[in-house]
Amino acid sequence: MIAEHPDAPDPDDVDLSAVLHALSDPQRRRIVAELAASAEPRPCGSFAPGISKSTRTHHFRVLREAGLVEQWKEGTSKMSRLRRDDVDARYPGLLDSVLGSKAVA
Repeated sequence: MIAEHPDAPDPDDVDLSAVLHALSDPQRRRIVAELAASAEPRPCGSFAPGISKSTRTHHFRVLREAGLVEQWKEGTSKMSRLRRDDVDARYPGLLDSVLGSKAVA
């Protein structure tokens, strides 16, 4: 599977400050937590039903550019998956710390 967006960094180029910025927003933390809890990729439209599509698109762009998610098209859906292995390899324990905290909600 090939990431659709060239703006997603290579695993070696995932920058800690970009990751921390992306995770500083509660909506993005919820998206990351939901992706972490899902064994399968999910369509972008299945997240944060109470926010507009443009706001959801913005949050996914920030997560993608930070290297936290990858996205691709499947039919009419844009699918998303957490790049857990890449982030864990670069910053061991970071996602566990953030997702395990009460700050996710």
